[in-house]
Amino acid sequence: MLRGRFYVIFSFKDLNPESREGRSVGQKNGQLYIVSTPIGNLEDITLRALRVLKEVNIIAAEDTRRSRQLLAHYQIKGPRVTSYHDHNKERKTPLLIRQILSGQSVAVVSDAGTPGISDPAYFLVKHTLENQIPAIPIPGVSAPMAALVVSGLPTDRFVFEGFLPARKSRRRKRLQELNQENRTVLLFESPHRILQLLTDAYQILGDREVCLCRELTKRFEETLRGKLSQIIEQFKDKKPRGEFVLVVRGVEKIDRTDPID
Repeated sequence: MLRGRFYVIFSFKDLNPESREGRSVGQKNGQLYIVSTPIGNLEDITLRALRVLKEVNIIAAEDTRRSRQLLAHYQIKGPRVTSYHDHNKERKTPLLIRQILSGQSVAVVSDAGTPGISDPAYFLVKHTLENQIPAIPIPGVSAPMAALVVSGLPTDRFVFEGFLPARKSRRRKRLQELNQENRTVLLFESPHRILQLLTDAYQILGDREVCLCRELTKRFEETLRGKLSQIIEQFKDKKPRGEFVLVVRGVEKIDRTDPID
């Protein structure tokens, strides 16, 4: 008969089959992780994202400088960081797929926020799936979602349009196509073209209710709410700075089912 006290020590990491983001037993291929990173405030990152970034073999970064700053902040030194952006995605994608198929795990990160939203990560995900490589999301911050939830505009149905075309004629054509959209519309824009976008939207969509978010989660974060004409007025005496998310109320549909007197 056993006598005395016995202690059983469990490792929570051992109890979690997904605690290691590298290869599991019997797994020949690596994995592709779509890792969300902060859009400004470095505290806006999940514990799981930090663990994945520590454990993968390669980090494919849209902006290696910004990614290295994040890694340095959290003292992550292991993975190799390589560039992956619009200008090299067609050359780099086959190389990354080959490395995953050889057993290495890759994390793709954008310059800020969730990869695949108006950035080249979509291209990598598409081609990895074609090679029967699973794409695993590591959710986190997203600028359009952050803007939407603070806008005060309807959140039950919305459409994300990203950046509209830079050329004026094409931009106005797209706005005309959105003129009858009854869902809330989310748009990205740079400081160099935000006033042009607001002006075109006012002329084509009318004086809609909007919310304009600037530098979300950063030191000079600012959120403006009101009619398009009021927001345009705000920039008459100050130069737009920072990256913008524009949230536009959808067109209100008239109920045609009511009887006409």
